[in-house]
Amino acid sequence: MPKRTMSAALNFGARLMALRKAAGYTQTELAGELGVTRRMIAYYEGETEHPPANLLSGLAKALGVTIEQLLGTEPVRARAKPRNSRLERQLQAIEKLDARTKRQVIQLLDTFIANEKLKQKIGKQAA
Repeated sequence: MPKRTMSAALNFGARLMALRKAAGYTQTELAGELGVTRRMIAYYEGETEHPPANLLSGLAKALGVTIEQLLGTEPVRARAKPRNSRLERQLQAIEKLDARTKRQVIQLLDTFIANEKLKQKIGKQAA
């Protein structure tokens, strides 16, 4: 009997949860990406063995896997880094904002980055 891979050993819900986390999504973010409720994602991450046929292609695309990998019939190839991390998605969302709002968000980020650099500089001087 052939050895079962880790993804094949997991039920659909556990596999979905693992893939969602590996892609850097919260349940709410993934639900928003698919146009469904967070509760629906939570339901499918439960002990279900019946994946939602109407959502399979959207789930696979959002998670960066094939439908076969999502269903566990093919092993998921390990990736060094998720293709579309949470930070990248947030940056893409910022790019879509109007110019004024985008400028404000960038100023806020610049403030946090400068503050962190200052903390690091003070920490090195104290050591």
